[in-house]
Amino acid sequence: MPNTLILKAFLTLFVLLLTFAAPAVAGYPGNEKETTVRILTTEGTIRIKLYNETPRHRDNFIKLVKTGYYDSTLFHRVINEFMIQGGDPDSKHAAPGQPLGNGGPDYTIPAEFRPEKLFHKKGVLAAARNGDDVNPTRASSGSQFYIVEGKKYTEADLNNVEQRLLMQKKQELFLKLLNQPENAALKVKFFSFRQQQQTDSLMGIVKTMDPQVQTELLKTPPYKFSQEQRTIYETIGGSPHLDGGYTVFGEVIEGMDVVDKIAAAKTGQADRPIADIRILKMVIE
Repeated sequence: MPNTLILKAFLTLFVLLLTFAAPAVAGYPGNEKETTVRILTTEGTIRIKLYNETPRHRDNFIKLVKTGYYDSTLFHRVINEFMIQGGDPDSKHAAPGQPLGNGGPDYTIPAEFRPEKLFHKKGVLAAARNGDDVNPTRASSGSQFYIVEGKKYTEADLNNVEQRLLMQKKQELFLKLLNQPENAALKVKFFSFRQQQQTDSLMGIVKTMDPQVQTELLKTPPYKFSQEQRTIYETIGGSPHLDGGYTVFGEVIEGMDVVDKIAAAKTGQADRPIADIRILKMVIE
């Protein structure tokens, strides 16, 4: 077959593959419509859209909304210029001052981090979770969520956040390496020195492990803000220190003034609003 015919056949096949390609995988960008949810609260209505890029969190949230799981729950933890948190089923009939924040279904959701695109700008919806010490994979709570209130950051602020994220990354890698069999002897010394509060000896082990940590950093570079993210954090605001550590799976499209009002509420112990702020109902639109 002449070369021109081969080329023509190849191009025809390529066009056919594009035309009849399988539809986009569920939960990823394509023609799939985003789900929107109305959150009716005692302070007003908030509308959110759920991202298709985080399908596990999206589908779980939709399931809970449809079953009325969130109806009558409280925004039980509120921190101005940071976030408002809800989704604890124990809050439905909670007495004043009752500690909250540990309730939820008997499962977690694997992390779906996409910090390069889905980051903690003002108004995003994200999943709460247990801390790294008991949750090293950073799996999300089965029901608890938060909406970012945040604040504006300067360029210097963001540089400092990046440095903190770098230190956190190095600490994670250090502990991961320390748990490897070849470092068993160092691990015993490290925890012994820590118990005895021997700072100099601890720093000696950290320095000994540093070449290994730096090698691992080359494989998994520390998180850096893009210029777009920097611009948004400087002009709109958010909570950038959470990026890469918590799954962002939606955002507010109407009712940010309601979020602001809730965030400004007076709080008592454990950041619980003194006057209950309740989710009356959630509705899939």
